[in-house]
Amino acid sequence: MNDSDNSPIVPGSQASHARPVLWLITLVAVGLSLFQLYSAGIEPLGLFYQRSIHLMLIMMLAFLMFPVFGSRRPRGLVGWLLDATFFAGALVTGGYLVLYLDEIINRAGFWSQTDIMVGCIAVITVLEAARRAVGLGMTVIGVVALLYAFAGPRGDLPWLGEWLPGILEHRGYSLDRLVGQLYLGQEGIFGLPMGVAATYIFIFVLFGAFLEITGAGKFFIDLAYAATGRQRGGPAKAAVIASAGMGSISGSAIANVVTTGAFTIPLMKRLGYKPHQAGGIEAAASTGGQIMPPLMGAGAFLIAEYTRMPYLDVVKVSILPAIMYFGTVYLFVHIIALKQGMQGMARSELPQMRDVMSSGWHFLLPLAVLVWLLVMNMSPMRVGYYAILTMLAVAVLRFVVWMLFVAPQQGEPVTGERLATAIRNGLLKLMEGLELGARNAVAVSMACAVAGIIVGVVGLTGLGLKFSSMMLAFSGGNLLLALVMVLLASLVLGMGLPVTASYIVLIVLVGPALTAEFGVPLLIAHLVVFWYSQDSNVTPPIALAGFAGAAIAGAKPMETGFQAWKFAKGLYLIPLFMVYNPEIIMGGPLPLLIWTGLTGFLALAAFAAALEGYLFTRMGWPSRALLLPAIVAVFYPSLMVEAAGAATMLAVIVGNWVASRRSALPA
Repeated sequence: MNDSDNSPIVPGSQASHARPVLWLITLVAVGLSLFQLYSAGIEPLGLFYQRSIHLMLIMMLAFLMFPVFGSRRPRGLVGWLLDATFFAGALVTGGYLVLYLDEIINRAGFWSQTDIMVGCIAVITVLEAARRAVGLGMTVIGVVALLYAFAGPRGDLPWLGEWLPGILEHRGYSLDRLVGQLYLGQEGIFGLPMGVAATYIFIFVLFGAFLEITGAGKFFIDLAYAATGRQRGGPAKAAVIASAGMGSISGSAIANVVTTGAFTIPLMKRLGYKPHQAGGIEAAASTGGQIMPPLMGAGAFLIAEYTRMPYLDVVKVSILPAIMYFGTVYLFVHIIALKQGMQGMARSELPQMRDVMSSGWHFLLPLAVLVWLLVMNMSPMRVGYYAILTMLAVAVLRFVVWMLFVAPQQGEPVTGERLATAIRNGLLKLMEGLELGARNAVAVSMACAVAGIIVGVVGLTGLGLKFSSMMLAFSGGNLLLALVMVLLASLVLGMGLPVTASYIVLIVLVGPALTAEFGVPLLIAHLVVFWYSQDSNVTPPIALAGFAGAAIAGAKPMETGFQAWKFAKGLYLIPLFMVYNPEIIMGGPLPLLIWTGLTGFLALAAFAAALEGYLFTRMGWPSRALLLPAIVAVFYPSLMVEAAGAATMLAVIVGNWVASRRSALPA
């Protein structure tokens, strides 16, 4: 997520990072998490209070965690001065809104020079904090958006307007007008992206952090191994299942690769998968975690806010596409295992389902509470709050049971000293979870802040409508070409932006064209853009999740990236399927839904078989060539054409099965 040379300061890092800085990071991080818990479950705050305090603490944390010249070099006097200046800027810009909000609202549209000056400081500090926490690409795009706003006959940089193509021309805006839009209005830095980050996203990132420190990650991985380990290619299938569970909560495909890949990639290599295959499988599976309900890596909250649809509705319609994606990755894994003659792991090497459940069943309780409260239509922010409380309550209950029943049976008397040590360790774990949640939220929140700048400029200049006109002109009114343009744009944006920011920017630019000009239903348009925003994780030359998998697997990054791209083909095909078969999302007659779902699964299975040249046995080129037009036919909006395509795919697959049975018979 961070393409600069800055890596966060962590305890035990270089000696040049003074211990007071580490203590200050902990203090700010814990304070931020406690503030978020207070506002989520005890006393909800007003829009500007919530968002400004959140951004202030996030930026303070960013300037502490990421030194100006990178964590590999000592800060030095100049570095300390710059970091202290930006730290103060974060404090001033957040505190100013909190202290003087009533006066600012009363003079709305007639801003004072102090308002404008503090707003300028806010924009600069946001861009610099994003450079450190997210990467230079995010800041560059933000600066380009600002320059575009100034370009025009009435702007502060009219000469820039002379370089703009005719369709991109606009009147231009002054510094006062732009800063008022970005800092003092509800469509800039403190707009919808920051609102979602400051409420829903943070609380679930914190929930994921508590899952991580309590050992839930290992529980889910062991659960996946116990379920699939004895099958062909068992560790790879376990990687797919574990990544589906953890990826939805972690909020980052790269974090998911690092978390689950540390266990799954070495086992895949030991079983017979090539290093670049193992890294690619983990990257594709981890990327799928971002589209898997219930959290979808925080994407479900953004989609719900932008479409004004209930959160639960977004989750429900996303279940089938996510299952289709993971089913495709799972099938790829199975085909490779058959093709390379792999076997499963021995029973003695695998955890037993009974042992896994007996030691970690309590991790399922917070997830059950989370799903139950979501079904009850409670606010997602409040749901996250109660899920965290449930997790803490379960941890306390487990400790009490151990102290009263388990320890005495094991002949370990619970002395006062042991009790005090256990309580102290529990409190340290609590602090660790609060700090980790805040640290993990920095990059997402800073991406949303700069995305707010871009969205504010797009709204001010009308760039979204201009972009829609260009998209309509270049595609010639052809929906497929328009979707290919969206895919290419998401790939380019994804090289410099994290998934969340890429989705926000893309939907603002191309969303109006997809819905108004091409007639794509609103929710499907958002899901398509969100799915395509994931592609930079698995598409070379900048396959970020693939590169993370390569590092663990000890493989070449580009080879691993291409493998991830192959395994994640569902990321490109399933959005097309949603667009051309909207009833699978929007609902329709039950027979039509069953038909559409079955043909969709059949097409994805046929595509995996055609790509690998193997299903039950090796598949010749004529069969593979016959499958491709049949797959395309399933997307065609005609029942007769779909039926012909499905029949062709079924015939080829049955023929391949018959050939495998014949080859298995003795001569």
